[in-house]
Amino acid sequence: MADPPNHFDAESRSWKAAQLGLLVNAALIVIKLLAGVVGHAYALIADAAESSIDVVASLVVMRGLQLTTRAPDPKYPYGYGRAEPLAAAVVSLMLVGAAAGIAIVAVRGIVTPHQSPAPFTLVVLAAVIVAKEWVFRKVVRAGRDTGSTAIQADAWHHRSDAITSTAAFIGIAVAIWGGPGWESADDWGALVAAFIIAFNGARMLRPSIHDLMDRSPDAGFLSQIQQAALATAGVERIEKLRVRKFSLAYFVDLHVQAEPAMTLIDAHILSGKVKSAIRQAVPAVVDVLVHMEPFVETAEARPHS
Repeated sequence: MADPPNHFDAESRSWKAAQLGLLVNAALIVIKLLAGVVGHAYALIADAAESSIDVVASLVVMRGLQLTTRAPDPKYPYGYGRAEPLAAAVVSLMLVGAAAGIAIVAVRGIVTPHQSPAPFTLVVLAAVIVAKEWVFRKVVRAGRDTGSTAIQADAWHHRSDAITSTAAFIGIAVAIWGGPGWESADDWGALVAAFIIAFNGARMLRPSIHDLMDRSPDAGFLSQIQQAALATAGVERIEKLRVRKFSLAYFVDLHVQAEPAMTLIDAHILSGKVKSAIRQAVPAVVDVLVHMEPFVETAEARPHS
């Protein structure tokens, strides 16, 4: 398992990824809207509307990341880390909402006769697909590397835009090559894309809910923490290891068993060593609460003769 990123590096990368998505979306909205209006491509106009939702989603993510960097205060002694998965949940729900909106527009286009799209719109869509897929790969990599559910949800907004544009491309191509009677092909393509986007939105909602409910990290992550604590001289055994993710960082609670005759000052020093060992081994851990207990050897712990 790869080591989690440093907390502050993760915040910086997440912020840059959100900014990249915002700038690209803003430019593509103008391009797609103008091309859709001039080229009579209703799927392209719907695609531009979906991209405008992407801009709002990126702003939500950026605001969430801003809040997570706030220092703890008396009202929020653990900080504002819940803003990050909350932003991810909002963005995921926006994906589902965008899918519903695209589906409604697509059905309206299917039942309402309209002019066939202009061929040049295919060139615009091809460029949009390439641009959005590139942004998706950049942003989703940043989200995975930093562990940010909000950034990963934002990345899937870019992928959903690429999917919508691909469906529009196929539909417009069919409408142009099919001739009269095939004008609604681009709307059917947009309808298919809406279902794919809704699926991705629901899929991205799960990890943000897990973070909001303090779901424990995977076994490999817990093992790294456990090994770091056990490798500290003076630690006999650990138990009740609990870890929760808070924004892009992790908080650890564990019970450490040590020599019963150890003085209070020595136990305090040992707990500090355990904390330092864990934070050095796993940089994403920002705080460790160590509860010291006397080690009592049990029958299960004794080696068999």
